[in-house]
Amino acid sequence: MIQYIKGDATEPQGDGRKLILHVVNSVGKWGAGFVLAVSKKWPDVEMEYRKWHGGAQAKEPFQLGNIQAVKAEKGIAVINMIGQDGIKPKNGLPPIRYGAIDECLKKVAKIAKDHDASVHCPKFGAGLAGGEWYIIEAMIEKRLCEEGIDVTVYEFEEN
Repeated sequence: MIQYIKGDATEPQGDGRKLILHVVNSVGKWGAGFVLAVSKKWPDVEMEYRKWHGGAQAKEPFQLGNIQAVKAEKGIAVINMIGQDGIKPKNGLPPIRYGAIDECLKKVAKIAKDHDASVHCPKFGAGLAGGEWYIIEAMIEKRLCEEGIDVTVYEFEEN
């Protein structure tokens, strides 16, 4: 079961190792939404994303459905999940790609299990990507929660 709390996903709560998930696009753009908070706190995460997009050697190619794990600080890694095709709607469809999100979550589950890590995230994919949270929520429950991985979703409130 997903735990929902008010707060900032860049300040994950609890003990142990943590993975912070968010969605990035397939065209290498970085500069709106949750990534702004990530960049402010951990500039290396943005730098690694840009290198990955630029063709730097990576475990997985830069394409929909793939992820990049970047160490942010001791015990915390940020997972860049390519689950958005471009940054604007195409033919009336929002940029979110649910199949790609699902593939990303399968890969996240393996990392979380291998490193005994909990997962922390904003309501990714339901903002700029144009997705429906209830669909993404169901994927998180299936791919992560049903595998015994603790998931906390942060609902950010401006001060």
